[in-house]
Amino acid sequence: MNFEIDVLILFSQSDNAPQQGSWVTQFKRFLEVMLIQVLGEKLNIQLKSETDNLITPRLDNAATLVTILSHQFVRSGQCLDNLEMFCKAAEKTPSPYNRIFKVFKTQLSWAEQPPRIRELLGYEMYQIDNDTGEVREYSDYFSSEAERQYWMKMVDLAYDIYDTLLALRGQEKPEIKKLYGRKTIYLAETGHDLTVQRNIIRRELQRLGYVVLPAKTLPSEYREFERAVRQNLEEADMSIHLIGSAYGEIPEGSDRSAMDIQNMLAAEKSERVGKERFPRLIWISPVLVNVSERQRAFIELLKRDIALQEGAEILQTPLEDFKNIIREELQEKHGSLLSGSDSARTVYLLHDKVDQDEVKPVIETLQQKGYKVLVPDFEGELMRVRNTHISNLRNFDTAIIYKGRVNEQWVRMKILDLLKAPGLGRSKPVKGKAVLTRTGSPLNLDVFAKHNLRVVETEPGKAAENALKLLSEFENE
Repeated sequence: MNFEIDVLILFSQSDNAPQQGSWVTQFKRFLEVMLIQVLGEKLNIQLKSETDNLITPRLDNAATLVTILSHQFVRSGQCLDNLEMFCKAAEKTPSPYNRIFKVFKTQLSWAEQPPRIRELLGYEMYQIDNDTGEVREYSDYFSSEAERQYWMKMVDLAYDIYDTLLALRGQEKPEIKKLYGRKTIYLAETGHDLTVQRNIIRRELQRLGYVVLPAKTLPSEYREFERAVRQNLEEADMSIHLIGSAYGEIPEGSDRSAMDIQNMLAAEKSERVGKERFPRLIWISPVLVNVSERQRAFIELLKRDIALQEGAEILQTPLEDFKNIIREELQEKHGSLLSGSDSARTVYLLHDKVDQDEVKPVIETLQQKGYKVLVPDFEGELMRVRNTHISNLRNFDTAIIYKGRVNEQWVRMKILDLLKAPGLGRSKPVKGKAVLTRTGSPLNLDVFAKHNLRVVETEPGKAAENALKLLSEFENE
């Protein structure tokens, strides 16, 4: 299918006011950068508000639609009319992939959302204060909180748009593994504090060929919520639950959180069919900050209530360790799909072209010690360069980012690449990742500390020595 516009962003003009930091314009700019990294090409991305000409840009000539949902959007009759026009045009060219992506600029309830797109999974581009529950829109896109939340959700959005565009172009996604029988996993909805972690696991499972449920937003009313969860659980072969500091949303008509209800219903199925046929993994964050009394009580009950533990393995470990346990569980149940090399001898040495001369001794030393060294490609067409990078992200055991003459923002973007590597079809766990930086070139990477990322300063001439030391430490862990 040929479309003139790759991505059309539909929004209310009041959400892009200069006094709001031209929010939508900033969003478009960042999405363009992400999509260039994912697709390896620049796309035609257009903006359309209710004040634009009704014909231009054309709604029936766009491959995908991104709606910036806000209170202003849902009150705008023209925004809703534009959404309806796109939906009707999309029905004439059906696709197995979703063509509409709903981005929340601020929090909206189920009832407030346009009925046409209520069931679609959304991308929440706002913050919720863990202490007060207050909703705050992002204004500083490079703060530590934005690094963890906004940018990782932007990565998810970019990859989902990428999947749809490939399908519309008749292209296949590269190197996605296929499972006999298409195993299905129920990945429970969680509190707002763990949405990023849940999305990372969801994407990794999808890239490995698993069907991940729920595939739609769960209803807000309790009976409909329970019915949808039961239906999804019946289709699933196992369930995974992430428990953090937030108690989470409470469906209308219930006094228990969505997280609590999903766990209860999954335990019921495991008891009914047997834990061998429906195993469950429950992860409790080892770092619980500003936990409400209700959530604390739920966690304590979860740890001691036999009924809630039915068929479950409960772990309170670092997230990376939990992800490794998921792989082991899936490998045990579904064969050798996730098996990979145990040698941990493939190193991806990420560096910029300006630092090629500095890293040559590091590469030579590592190769002499028996390591296979993967490096970026700086020559040739953009698509080839990108494909080399994606291939390296799929295949490394350990990764070292070298910071020489590049700035800190370059380093942060490479770290984000490493964090999204599990979503690219990796078949083995990451053994370790680190940043090697010149002495006296400080980095403020505190936000990445929870991702087991090490930062090591090195003096001139000692980069190879420090790289070997890092790799030895990773291998001995």
